[in-house]
Amino acid sequence: MAPKPKSASSQPAPPPPLEDLFNTLNRHIQASAFDNVVKFTDQILAIAPDDEDALRCKVVALIKNDRVEDALSAIKSSRKQLDDFHFFKAYCLYRQNKLDEALESLKSQERNDETMLLECQILYRLGKMDACIEIYQKLQNSKIDNMEINSVAALVMAGRSSEVQGMLDSLRVKATSSFELAFNTACSLIARKKYTDAEQLLLSGRRIGQEVLMEDNLADDEIELELSPIAVQLAYVQQLLGRKQDAIEAYTDTIKRDMADESSIAVAVNNLVSLKGPKDVSDSLRKLDRLKDKESQSFRLAPSLDLKLSAKEKEAIYANRILLLLHANKIEQARELVSALPDMFPESVIPVLLQAALLVRENKAGRAEEILAQFANKFPEKSKVVHLARAQVAAAAGHPHIAADSLAKISDIQHMPATVATLVSLKERAGDIDGAAAVLDAATKWWSNAMTEDNKLKIIMQEAASFKLRHGKEEEAAQLYEELVKNQGSVEALVGLVTTVARMDVNKAELYEKQLKALPGLKGIDVDSLERTSGVKQVAAPRVGVSETYEEGKNKTKTKKKRKRKPRYPKGFDPANPGPPPDPERWLPKRERSTYRPKRKDKRAAQVRGSQGAVVRDKHDTGASSNTSHPKSNQGTSKGAGQNDAVSEQTKPSSKSSRKKSRK
Repeated sequence: MAPKPKSASSQPAPPPPLEDLFNTLNRHIQASAFDNVVKFTDQILAIAPDDEDALRCKVVALIKNDRVEDALSAIKSSRKQLDDFHFFKAYCLYRQNKLDEALESLKSQERNDETMLLECQILYRLGKMDACIEIYQKLQNSKIDNMEINSVAALVMAGRSSEVQGMLDSLRVKATSSFELAFNTACSLIARKKYTDAEQLLLSGRRIGQEVLMEDNLADDEIELELSPIAVQLAYVQQLLGRKQDAIEAYTDTIKRDMADESSIAVAVNNLVSLKGPKDVSDSLRKLDRLKDKESQSFRLAPSLDLKLSAKEKEAIYANRILLLLHANKIEQARELVSALPDMFPESVIPVLLQAALLVRENKAGRAEEILAQFANKFPEKSKVVHLARAQVAAAAGHPHIAADSLAKISDIQHMPATVATLVSLKERAGDIDGAAAVLDAATKWWSNAMTEDNKLKIIMQEAASFKLRHGKEEEAAQLYEELVKNQGSVEALVGLVTTVARMDVNKAELYEKQLKALPGLKGIDVDSLERTSGVKQVAAPRVGVSETYEEGKNKTKTKKKRKRKPRYPKGFDPANPGPPPDPERWLPKRERSTYRPKRKDKRAAQVRGSQGAVVRDKHDTGASSNTSHPKSNQGTSKGAGQNDAVSEQTKPSSKSSRKKSRK
């Protein structure tokens, strides 16, 4: 049987015209319906695979919809590579935190305002602030929105906060023109330690932000989310101003309410942990666990935080985590995290300092000194804090010579009084007296040539003279004291000079002694007679007119001496032959004495004796009858009977009150 011809309805419908597809695509773009934009660009590319507008719209829609991986796949799979695909690829790599690849992709793109701005963002994320600031300075004449906000942020991160106000003046922009700029400018004030001004600017920025965001009809939760960085920064300023309790409450409120972005919550958690210090370590570790990647067994920051936080912020979080682990005595976890930090922050000092702290905790001070010395030799420009740490570790470990050598390598603080005192003390402990004297001589020479208002020459020379006098160098000490007297006119130096010269030449010391001013009130005192006397007893002078009363009171106040009486012994006692000592338990009741043996009950007393049916009298009746028949004998034995009764009562169980009563 011949097959039936296919009907017209079973054939596929022809594609709609490209013009209609583009019109629909445009409506979805205007409505920001990016899923529909991708859907219609796919329909257009199915008809016209090389259409540049459709390709560009698809890639941009995927990026806008946070589908960065799909956008990169679309760029790589496209048969036609557009000129701006390198820019889109660089942006996608930047979003994936593949910063070096993103910077490489931008090199093949023509430099314009957009590419330069993206390059600034990549350099900022890489921590290359000087190169970032240089590009921003080239873009100052360009009309780019919010460029001053990013410029101020770069200056602050580069440690050039003092240039912020000059840049704002050159751009003719006020710090309160936007709440973002107020926030960044306040950060520059914090870096310059102007905490009160920073607090006022942050409060102004929060007020401006609330007004602007309310005009945009944002909900209260969204406004609070947008202004959460300002709230956390305000708490940080309160912490710096010493209002720690206010800062703790603000951090805790931000964390509990969870009404902030991820980076602000991370900063709040880190600052709260650092503020609490070693108190409640377990709670601080739990708070930091909130920031970790849930899929990682060890402590690693969540991917979203790893993208948003700066290198310094991430380093601070990891460092606090390690310090808490050391306080909690979790050495294995601390060792694992310390070993991962050098790869994360290869040029930072913090990882090597934490490694040294871990080694010290493990009683490996020698190894800690070794790795600190290696880092200082490898990075001499960052060696100052490393040398200080090595000196501290060596001094605590009892290696004063290593500590002194480490301090001596920090040239810019050698002349400071604190450094000089520390070096002298360390060299004295190491037995290097000549080296300690050389340190004092070098410091004296430096301050002699220094042209500063706050000159420390007097202090250094005074300590140097005291040191040399202490170690038997009287001549050098006398020279220093003499120079101090001539140049400074110091009374303390003159006293020291007299004391020092008196050991070598008494006549010369007397000449110097004449320069000392006489103390007031000592003109009528004969020093020679004072030296001959052994001392004078201090006696209160009697009041005028009451001499007799005073004498009587004086006699009464005298303590009477007690006569020693001979001990009185009992009759017949010979102290030369006292005999055996008395029983130490004689004051205890009999039942509490070690020799006490309770009487056993007579079991035979209960036995019936005599013939069956005979009446047996108990002892009480018998005793009563005997007492009746012999009254005189009863009187004579009443005392003994009482004692027997007391003994019989003591054999019964009793309370503590009854026992105390029996002792009486």
